[in-house]
This record gives sequence, C-alpha cells and structure tokens, in this order.
Amino acid sequence: MIKRFQRRYLDLLGSIYIYNEHRGYTAIDRVLAAVRARWPDDHALISTIESHRTDERKHYLMFRSWFERRGIMPLAVDRTCGHIDRFVGIMFGSKIDDLDPLRIIANDGLFERMCRVISLTEKRGHRQVQILLRHPIVRAEKGLMKIFRIIEQDEPSHWAPYDAWLEAHGRRQSSWWERAIDGFIHSELLLLKLPILFLNSRLSRRNAWPDEQDGCERSIGIPSFAAGG
Repeated sequence: MIKRFQRRYLDLLGSIYIYNEHRGYTAIDRVLAAVRARWPDDHALISTIESHRTDERKHYLMFRSWFERRGIMPLAVDRTCGHIDRFVGIMFGSKIDDLDPLRIIANDGLFERMCRVISLTEKRGHRQVQILLRHPIVRAEKGLMKIFRIIEQDEPSHWAPYDAWLEAHGRRQSSWWERAIDGFIHSELLLLKLPILFLNSRLSRRNAWPDEQDGCERSIGIPSFAAGG
C-alpha cells in the first residue's frame, strides 16, 4: 500500500512537471520571437531568453526520459495544473495561446507585466524544487533527485533577463498583490488540485508526448540525467 501511494505520488508529480516544462519552453518560444522582432539588436536580452528556453526544453526531456525508462506515459494532466497558465489567465484575462506576443512586446506596460509574471513563476519553481529535494518520497527516487538537482542549479538564471529588463527600464519589481496571486495559485494546486487528481482513479495516461506536436528534435544524451531510481 505504501509503495502504491509513493508510485502514485511520483507519477503525478512527474506528470505535472512534464506538462509545465513543455508549456514553459513553448510559451517562451512565442515571447522570444516577439522580442527578436522588436529589439533585434538587443543581443544580451535575446541570448538570456534563449538560454532560458534551452533549459526549459532540457528539463522537459529529462522528465520524458524518466517516464520512458519506467516504461509508462505521464498522467493526462492539463492546463488546470499549469502555474504559468493560471497566472497569465489572472493577470491578462486570457489563455496563453490566445495572447498576441507582438501586442504584448509592443506595449511596455504589458511587457513589464509579463516580465513580472515569468519572474515570479520561476522564483516559485526554484523554491518548490528546494522543498522537493528534501521530500522523503522524492529522495528515495534517484532519477528524480538527479533531475531536481539540475533544475535547482539552472533556475536562478531563468528570472534574470526579466528582472534585468525591469530594472534597466525603470520599471517596478513585483508587488505584494502579485506575489499573493502567485502564492494563491501554488496553494490551490498543492491543497486542492493535487489531492483531487491523486484520488481520481479514472485519470488516464497520455497517449502521446507533448513535444510530438511542436516539431522539436530531441537532444542527444538527455536520458543519462534520469538514470537510476
């Protein structure tokens, strides 16, 4: 019974992460294209966002490899478990896919808001990984521990380009109410959505990998990160 509980928890945890990592790098692709269009000569900003995108894609592939090594597909969680989906929905009143990145980039006020949303999301993710690295169930799974250690090292550079843009343009950092929204979204997932999904015996598994729809090629050597467990 205990082992079944642990497997279910890890399956759900990995499934939520693989959704969010895929959602992350595909959303950054759209932001990056718009930044290149408006500020083609701002090589420093473009480079740091490219690095962020590369890391998100790498993290997605590590989780995918973790599932592949276990011979199972992730559970079919959707955008209701997406932190950035929920945050964007509240802050912009729209789904991510319905936002026009060029309109966001063209308006400094909207881009300022987007920078704060991304920055808060990345900082939240870093704190959560630090918690998971101390979690007894996660610590017993060597493959996930390797993944989370890599994410912990990568995360601090992810909010840097957005905080730097805010500072360089004299824009404010996140306010108390934006941090409160971020905390609410996280608590909602942890205390409400996660238990419901855990107890939902009808929750099916995905029948295809998320990146099969975005035409990206898998990187070489990623599976070694998820060895063990």
